[in-house]
Amino acid sequence: MTSLPPQKKTSLIEIDVRVNLLYVKFVGPQVGQRESPIISQEVEPYFKEAGKGLKHFIIDLQNVTFMSSMGLGVCIGLRNKSVALGAKPILFGTSKELLQLFAMMKIDQMYKIAKNQGELDILLR
Repeated sequence: MTSLPPQKKTSLIEIDVRVNLLYVKFVGPQVGQRESPIISQEVEPYFKEAGKGLKHFIIDLQNVTFMSSMGLGVCIGLRNKSVALGAKPILFGTSKELLQLFAMMKIDQMYKIAKNQGELDILLR
């Protein structure tokens, strides 16, 4: 089995793997019907490789200004995969508007939320 690179960059996503941590940054500015399946497909192998050793899963949404229902579905699907492996799912850098959307759909309750680097550092302890 080949090992995945610890860093990967595409036009839609940046993936960074560290010890017990999978960091996924959505490049943005939108996550819609076209982007959603591609993002899922890019991240999936990293969950498989990390396995039960994964402790934290972070989605960085700093660059995202719009998310469709399919984008929300990706966030739910990735969260479910991380929890199945025993990892703590964290949303990072989410705009006020996106947080309102997540709250309306109750997705905010599925994640720990870090508004800034300080809050993220606390959640990673």
